[in-house]
Amino acid sequence: MSKDRVVVVTGAAGGIGLGIAQRFARDGHPTAMLDVQKDLLEREADALRSAGGKVMTAQVDVSDRSAIDAAYERVREEFGPITIVVPNAGIAPIVPFQEMTLAQWQQVMDINLTGVFHTIQAAVNDMVVAKWGRVVSISSHAGQSGGMYMSHYSAAKGGVISLTKGLARELAAHGTTVNTIAPSVCETPQMHRAIEAGQFPLDAVLPMIPISRAGTPDEIASACAFLASEEAAYITGQVLAVNGGMYM
Repeated sequence: MSKDRVVVVTGAAGGIGLGIAQRFARDGHPTAMLDVQKDLLEREADALRSAGGKVMTAQVDVSDRSAIDAAYERVREEFGPITIVVPNAGIAPIVPFQEMTLAQWQQVMDINLTGVFHTIQAAVNDMVVAKWGRVVSISSHAGQSGGMYMSHYSAAKGGVISLTKGLARELAAHGTTVNTIAPSVCETPQMHRAIEAGQFPLDAVLPMIPISRAGTPDEIASACAFLASEEAAYITGQVLAVNGGMYM
């Protein structure tokens, strides 16, 4: 894949998003890292720059379209048109449905689904003009099979999967593919916080995974790099389940 492909990764300060940003930067792509966590984002970006990566950062809440638009203008000024977008930013609060407030529901939808809409739509014109583009969102097995005490999260991730399929049909004629990766249990700070809070019993979950361990951000990043490559030019509208066999 051409090394002048400009990449945007949201939720890039840690976990899966950081792993993906690291992979693209190591592969030589100009990579824009977006996240709400400014200090952590800058620290990780500095490490990549020290290793020779061409990266830039923007503190962005993906639910705020104006913030996305402003960040993208900076990306275009510094790197050029955007042709690879990885909407990854998301939150995964654990809340029983009967206790869920409208505000909790709406926040998850605003970030995990509408945020994906903003992240993609603000870049699509660049891809159409270039007649080449890649959208690789990060959904979840919860969007396929449901997540316990995470009905809002499951609904949002299911929406990402459906958005992927609809958008793939629209953009195929413009040389752009649209796919989504659906991880299951993955080694991230968010997972470890849930374990420490007693909200996620990892030992009980691992027997449900044929490859009985958590995945890693690097494994998700490898799948993402493939779907963004020329080798995946005939793949669109697909859900690539990188989940150790937890959902088949």
